[in-house]
Amino acid sequence: SLCAGGAPSLSYQELKDLKKTNVLHIDVRERWEIDRDGKIPASINIPLGELVGALQMDPTEFKEQYNQKMPSKSDPVVFSCLAGKRSKQALSFAMSLGFS
Repeated sequence: SLCAGGAPSLSYQELKDLKKTNVLHIDVRERWEIDRDGKIPASINIPLGELVGALQMDPTEFKEQYNQKMPSKSDPVVFSCLAGKRSKQALSFAMSLGFS
């Protein structure tokens, strides 16, 4: 299940369309879930428990750790998980840190 600020949930097709733009897709499932179930192409994995820390990292540290440019507070970001509960929590965390 997928989640974005303006639209609390997105369909797979909406995500595919968004991925053609400059959106950062963060999968907040645990690493073992990624290993077991596979990774969504062009997403980065930041488990929910690491997310608040990751979004407050120094941009250079973020790039080193996740091999991706750190999003600015106004960059489009989509969160995903298995059922939607963690992606909604991720959205709340990001918004509480000032992400729009």
